[in-house]
Amino acid sequence: MVSVPQQPAQRDAEVIGLVAVAHACSHFFQLVMPPLFPWLMKDFGLSFTEVGFLVTVFFVLSGIGQAVAGFVVDRVGARPVLVFGVGTITVSGIALGLASEYAGLALAAALAGLGNSIFHPADFTLLNRRVSPTRLGHAFSVHGLAGNVGWALAPVSMAGIASVANWHVAAFSAAAAGFVILALLLARRDVLDDVGVERMPAPRAGEAKPAEASQFGFLRSGAVWICFVFFFCITAAFGVLQSYAPAILGAVYGLPLALATASLTAYLLGSAGGTVLGGFVATRTENSDRVIGLALGASALLALVLAWGALPAWCVVPLMVGMGFGGGVAGPSRDLLVRRAATARFGRSAYGRIYGFVYSGLDTGLAVTPMLFGPLLDNGRFSAPLVGVAILQCAALASAARVGQRVRTERIASSART
Repeated sequence: MVSVPQQPAQRDAEVIGLVAVAHACSHFFQLVMPPLFPWLMKDFGLSFTEVGFLVTVFFVLSGIGQAVAGFVVDRVGARPVLVFGVGTITVSGIALGLASEYAGLALAAALAGLGNSIFHPADFTLLNRRVSPTRLGHAFSVHGLAGNVGWALAPVSMAGIASVANWHVAAFSAAAAGFVILALLLARRDVLDDVGVERMPAPRAGEAKPAEASQFGFLRSGAVWICFVFFFCITAAFGVLQSYAPAILGAVYGLPLALATASLTAYLLGSAGGTVLGGFVATRTENSDRVIGLALGASALLALVLAWGALPAWCVVPLMVGMGFGGGVAGPSRDLLVRRAATARFGRSAYGRIYGFVYSGLDTGLAVTPMLFGPLLDNGRFSAPLVGVAILQCAALASAARVGQRVRTERIASSART
């Protein structure tokens, strides 16, 4: 076993910056198509169900691909997989711009989902292997913040370009941005070289192969499965707000659409601010599960207050900021917790497949959110989804506490074996 040596701050900063830019590109392409739905529905004569299916295609392929991509990362390294992902989503922008029928739109969604699937296993493997351990909390913070920036830029830029020109130009503009980032990664590929990394040692002759050395041995770890549940819960909670916050807040508090939408923006800004603070918090404690518990517990309490519906309308924006802030603070500690779950038993050789598997819970959570909460809104129960957000966040913090306990137990057992 070898440890990551302390790297010069400038080298760490460049690695973090390159991975963060790639992550921002990933989140940007997640929202390239949805802002263009009004134009696509008009030009292709599509229904809401048909454009919604394009989102389903994206997240199904992303979720399945993410679990598979982790194995590829562990076998060939994270750098080529990251380049493949950026290149694939760039091609998806070109496919969208060239689309002349619904099948072309579906192809673009499929390519975007396939490209998006590689980012979490590749990004986190690179950060864990190439960044000094003392700076990992800040690395995860910048990584999460970059994703929020990508989300924020996509709707404004795509809808703006489509309004001034057309949706074809908007799609090609997204592809151009992806090409620039791809060129940057290729130009600085030496910085992201992770070939010389720890590999799981082969068993000696006559020695039984341990479960941990198996490609699928990580699936026997309870901590890994609980991490998956954690990501499912926390992302499903976010998916409720991302998809339905304007409708919910408009119905419960009588907010006009513009202000209800601005409340969602406030949530995302609060999340960004919390992510910055969370990076400093994560580097100062080994108890990541406790940080997550406090942060998500506060967010869950604010969700229940919002669901109560008895406060004046002016309270909505600060409450949404607070909810987002709590989730943001938990982010870097969340990523460190997964790292500890991986290394406690499997070492650095399993980063890719463990990150790929547990982060596929993100896509699963986003995929099932409409099925879980859409019927509640259809029946006029607009406060119920906010209660659901609180329940999901409580389930996430309970999962984090359980992971933390298992990590500590497995580390003790691992030390005893050695």
